[in-house]
Amino acid sequence: MRPRTAVRPEMQRHRGPARLFEQEEDCIDALLAGKVKEGEVLVIRYEGPKGGPGMREMVMATWLLVDMGLDKSIAIVTDGRFSGTSGGPCVGHLVPEAMVGGPIAVIRDGDIIDIDIPARTLNVAVSDEEIKQRLTSWRPPYPKVTRGYLAHFAKHVTSADKGACLE
Repeated sequence: MRPRTAVRPEMQRHRGPARLFEQEEDCIDALLAGKVKEGEVLVIRYEGPKGGPGMREMVMATWLLVDMGLDKSIAIVTDGRFSGTSGGPCVGHLVPEAMVGGPIAVIRDGDIIDIDIPARTLNVAVSDEEIKQRLTSWRPPYPKVTRGYLAHFAKHVTSADKGACLE
């Protein structure tokens, strides 16, 4: 398999503690305030098709990561999306997304995340039993949009792996 050209060779594999954000704007604020630490894996959740709604692109967070030189030591993981303009160690389009109770919904600050881009794997160092236990007490957040077209979209959209289109 050829290497992913937007990711530095030294970041093709990364292991670090999770740092949680419920939306991209919170991640951007933390980056700008210098509140992220080298080695972390920034987890941006509730940005998938239902949570966004609309599967928002995490372009500002990735641009900041590269612009600040943090793409040498920090990765981003999200249920949102990335485009061809994104750079750095970023894993997106996670399914099932957080809004429907995917495992990303119950990741906690400090959980260790392993990313291996050549092997195309992403693992959280938490047992399946612990994930199941966390999910029993998890509840989805109140929707960001409750009226209009976006609310209709969020209610009826399929997951990213099925095209994020209306059912």
